[in-house]
Amino acid sequence: MAVITPERLSLNTATTRAQWKLDQAIEGCARHGFGGLSPWRDQLQALGAEKAARQIRDAGLAVSGLCRGGWYTAEGALTDAVLEDNRLAVDEAATIGAECLVMVVGGLPKGSRDLDGARAMIEEGLAKTLDYARTVGVKIAIEPLHPMYAADRAAVNTMAQALDICDRLGDGIGVAADVYHIWWDPEVKAQIARAGKARLMAFHLCDWLVPTTDMLNDRGMMGDGVIDIPDLRAAVEAEGFSGLNEVEIFSAENWWKRDPDAVMQVIIERAAGCC
Repeated sequence: MAVITPERLSLNTATTRAQWKLDQAIEGCARHGFGGLSPWRDQLQALGAEKAARQIRDAGLAVSGLCRGGWYTAEGALTDAVLEDNRLAVDEAATIGAECLVMVVGGLPKGSRDLDGARAMIEEGLAKTLDYARTVGVKIAIEPLHPMYAADRAAVNTMAQALDICDRLGDGIGVAADVYHIWWDPEVKAQIARAGKARLMAFHLCDWLVPTTDMLNDRGMMGDGVIDIPDLRAAVEAEGFSGLNEVEIFSAENWWKRDPDAVMQVIIERAAGCC
């Protein structure tokens, strides 16, 4: 495999969210020679989608994704408010020219133990959002999350589950493969092959630390943990994935406390040496 050079990298702005606002992240990506970035919606809305689109375009950056839509179970039912927020997310993705809208689909509704019901609600919500996304040319990417998040963040936990949904819903929907969430799955390579080029819409990099001290905010920089990242990268590239390698690190006690330019330089070094 070719070495990942900076122009093959995308910064998921979660990686520097404690240090940089979106306009600073855009400028930082351009300064460090990154090929693109993937904003989070709160930062996008703070800057304004139209203004962000201009700044991203002027910086010569691509947008590997927009984080995030989904959360279909948040109100315990598939409400008009939830669906409207997802339509807004689709519009925001279209405005900034995102390769896909990444979906963190939601877990169990508050007080519920009905996992099958939650998953049915999620699929119905995805179908409705997809119907709208097709009209504006936005691709929907389900991000299966590690099973530890099934209760509170995402009841879609494997590539197989996500692709089963894609099979039922048809064109325009695929997966965002985040190594943090899929590395443990004994079926992961078979499911990457099943996804194929058309449905591999995003590839996210970080590492799994041992021990992990926080379920959400203790991801590792590539090379600091136990994930065989080159093996997974080889699998997605074997299927024809040629998108940017998106670095997404939630790290409250480490990387969020560092100088963001130093973080960017470490990303460049680790992408070249550990991925």
